[in-house]
Amino acid sequence: MQFTHFTHLGLRVMARLAAQDADDGRIDTRTISDELAASYAHVAKVITRLGEIGAVDARRGRRGGLMITDDGRAAPLGWLVRHLEGDDELLPSCPDRAPETVAQRLQVGMRAAQLALYSSLDTITVADLVPNRAQVIPLAV
Repeated sequence: MQFTHFTHLGLRVMARLAAQDADDGRIDTRTISDELAASYAHVAKVITRLGEIGAVDARRGRRGGLMITDDGRAAPLGWLVRHLEGDDELLPSCPDRAPETVAQRLQVGMRAAQLALYSSLDTITVADLVPNRAQVIPLAV
């Protein structure tokens, strides 16, 4: 299974914000997009989505910027990926008249694998990504 670029950026943004010390204040979208070597527009869309799900507090204006929320820091990665990636099935349904076809069995197997991946990611929180927040994390890959 491969995550979308959107989800990948979302996870990296969350790791970056989790590593940010609360005493350092807020960080802006431009800084994050530069650190991630990613399009500002794409990072802005990711941050908007993270704000919608309550993982990031994004404020506009003079005292604006981004900060991870307590819920965002405690969020399981599986939950986060579900909200960024979507919970659609990996293979579309196969309209077939046979009671059980190879395609249907494959679809069931792929769905089970997808759920197992999300369950495995649910054991890791965003905070777990940066156990020592003083440690610098390279973001560009």
